[in-house]
Amino acid sequence: MRVLKFGGSSVANAENINKVCEIIKNNVSTTRKIIVVSALGGITDLLLKTAALAETNDEAYKDILQEIENKHLQTVKELIPVQQQSAVLSLVKKICNEAEDICNGIFLLGELSARTKDKIVSYGELLSSQIIAAKLNTSGLATQWKDSRELIITDSNFGMAAVDFNTTNKKGAEFFSSSTSLLFILPGFIAADKNNVTTTLGRGGSDYTASILAAAVDAPVLEIWTDVSGMMTADPRLVNNIKHIPQISYQEAMELSHFGAKVIYPPTIQPVMKKGIPVWIKNTFAPEETGTVIKNEATATGSRIQGISSINKIVLLSLEGSGMVGIPGFSKRLFEALANALINVILITQGSSEHSICVGIDEHASAKAKEVIDKVFAYEIESGKVDPIIVERDLSIVAIVGDNMKNHSGISGKMFAALGRNGVSIRAIAQGSSERNISAVINTADVKKAINVLHEEFFETTYKQVNLFIAGLGNVGDIFLTQLLKQKQFLLEHLRIQIRVVGLANSKKMYFNEEGIDISNWRDEIKKGETMNLTEFVSTIQTKNLRNSVFADITANDELATVYGDLLQKSISVVACNKVAASSTYSYYKKLKDLAKEFNCLFLFETNVGAGLPIIGTLNDLLHSGDKINRMQAVLSGTLNFVFNNYDGTKSFASVVKQAQDEGYTEPDPRLDLSGKDVMRKIMILARESGEEMEMDDISNNSFMPESCMKGSVEDFYVAMEKEEAHFKKLVEIAKAANKKLKFVASYDNGKAAVGLQEVNEQSDFYHLYGKDNVVLFYTDRYPDQPLVVKGAGAGAAVTASGVFADIIRAAAI
Repeated sequence: MRVLKFGGSSVANAENINKVCEIIKNNVSTTRKIIVVSALGGITDLLLKTAALAETNDEAYKDILQEIENKHLQTVKELIPVQQQSAVLSLVKKICNEAEDICNGIFLLGELSARTKDKIVSYGELLSSQIIAAKLNTSGLATQWKDSRELIITDSNFGMAAVDFNTTNKKGAEFFSSSTSLLFILPGFIAADKNNVTTTLGRGGSDYTASILAAAVDAPVLEIWTDVSGMMTADPRLVNNIKHIPQISYQEAMELSHFGAKVIYPPTIQPVMKKGIPVWIKNTFAPEETGTVIKNEATATGSRIQGISSINKIVLLSLEGSGMVGIPGFSKRLFEALANALINVILITQGSSEHSICVGIDEHASAKAKEVIDKVFAYEIESGKVDPIIVERDLSIVAIVGDNMKNHSGISGKMFAALGRNGVSIRAIAQGSSERNISAVINTADVKKAINVLHEEFFETTYKQVNLFIAGLGNVGDIFLTQLLKQKQFLLEHLRIQIRVVGLANSKKMYFNEEGIDISNWRDEIKKGETMNLTEFVSTIQTKNLRNSVFADITANDELATVYGDLLQKSISVVACNKVAASSTYSYYKKLKDLAKEFNCLFLFETNVGAGLPIIGTLNDLLHSGDKINRMQAVLSGTLNFVFNNYDGTKSFASVVKQAQDEGYTEPDPRLDLSGKDVMRKIMILARESGEEMEMDDISNNSFMPESCMKGSVEDFYVAMEKEEAHFKKLVEIAKAANKKLKFVASYDNGKAAVGLQEVNEQSDFYHLYGKDNVVLFYTDRYPDQPLVVKGAGAGAAVTASGVFADIIRAAAI
């Protein structure tokens, strides 16, 4: 005898019921079948609402009762041929009238007991099961309807009644063996106590009804038909790339269902597990799909864990105090107090110091729990031996589950490391000796990110998804997006990284899309956004709380550099093309570096010095491998190198500077380059990265620019340079006469830094530096005489964009 259960979504309406009937018809054979059904979609909630309104003397309950009746009458009319509707419609009216009579009594008394509530909600399954039985009979399938209350006997704990299995198994076996019918329909969820008073098995109890009956008749299999194709590795509402679980053990299924996997009601497993009856979860809306089989031992899949689940609306109760240490009985009294108050404990953890006990319970019971615990420990609290109970709210439990975790080291380390890298703070941890479940209590706001992080860590071996937010869509930003678009497939195939741009901002607009922005069409995409507001932009990034998040600042905006700390504190790595932060006060620079270290993310700014050249990366590699930076000499301005390589006095100095600006080599205000200030910032950043505590005022600047050129607007700057042409020509002529070239050189020597225009001869490493090239010479303990040299293009949008890209890939790799 096979047992099939169809849930609320499967029988939500006439259309779905027709699908259910087709499944039953397609499985017609000589094998007898028991069909268990839930109430029509949403009916149980409506019945509860009706009773609650009646209890508060709100006559609106009558409208809802009418809505319930109309829905069932309409369902009958859609399912049953007209000439055969009369009896079924009369039955629906009769049952609805009974429900109305009870609600009228609740309304008059102003009282709703648990017993009465069970009676009210039972009408949902009584109606649906008899309508479906009528549908099958009128379709030519001889069907016997049977009231579950005559077979399943429970205690009188209304709302969550406990089954008397001895009596139930006996009644079930006797009834089905004595009947000659091949097909039975029974209402799920409902039962009766020994006095024939209606009870219920808890929300989701239709699964349990089917399991109880399957055990009673020793069915070869229990089929649970729902709206998903079996169990998944995570909640599909939270994770996009879920995997189907083809087989799972009873114990694993119980763990996952207890921790929030809604595919199956947790108590369902127990009756069938005792009899070794497999449970087959199938999809009513895709019956051809294989689903999930739950049995004694699942076939190994190669994965140590089977799934990830969560429970929301948890509170932690912490009982702490020095008076607990070494004193027996505290745990007993705590759990006894909670048990007497009928409060279920979901999670327990206690430190070996015995100084505290922490338990997790459902949020709705927190006030009652605090009251009873404080009462039980009133003497200890008053005498200072124990602190008043601490209640922490807005928490959830995330759990990884798998039989194969046992005796395999590194699973918990992998779990907590992944959460830590993404800034998910863990409030409590629990793991049983079976090693089948590792649970962590976290902030509810972090649940989606945590589950995605863990799913990526344990199941998504193909790639790591990085969520990228970008501010700055000018020349460099535009080129970077083009480079990213071109390299996306390469990154996926060779580095197993998928970079998904989820946020864009420029000075006017900001736009977010968690599913990913079409960067091939980013100009149109950003038009969909809202007006740019920096505070809201940062707040949105934080609120979205996406895993593996990276923020790239491709601007020169002072204000934007002030928000890096807010992002780093959320474990969001920051890639800064913007020099402002790294070249601001040393205290702010140090703060950002420390925050990145504290919150397991990165603060990267390779392009601050030398555009795409690996200058900072090389410096850090030297330091990390134990070398010491003693001296640095460098040409760090692609702009100034371009200018002095192209200025020979035949055309004006101002025109050469303008050419450099037009070709994208200068800062927005070229005076930052020509004054030497930009070079000062760069050598200061290098000095800081080498370990030196340096400020801008500590650097000497031998500027070649006349004071008159540094006043007014950028337009004034060009006019002034034309007037000072003789000054610039003289500098070049003097150098030429000595067979030398002009280079703007930055130097660092054991704590001292300086920048300035120098005449260099042919023996200098700087003499043969052409175009916009930069060069840095590192003199270290390992390279005392012959320096380590990094040389190449130090300006230009394309190389700067590639430097930003490289930093983003580094951030993605952590």
